[in-house]
Amino acid sequence: MGSLSIWHWLIVLVVVILVFGTKKLRNLGTDLGSAVKGFKDGMKTEEDKSAQTKAEIPPSTGQTIEGEARKETPKV
Repeated sequence: MGSLSIWHWLIVLVVVILVFGTKKLRNLGTDLGSAVKGFKDGMKTEEDKSAQTKAEIPPSTGQTIEGEARKETPKV
């Protein structure tokens, strides 16, 4: 009797939807998601941001690219 069953949670969910409406709940979810994303971006240090931008910059002239050259096999 101390814990809530799935039926209790379903009744609470129905009451919340009736009180607030689906549109307001959808807007609340979108706002909450954007706030969490902004918080995560704000928590990144400057080193993390600069390392991320360096990884996204394509190699330019004068940079060494390591890799392996393979001979192309003829298509059958």
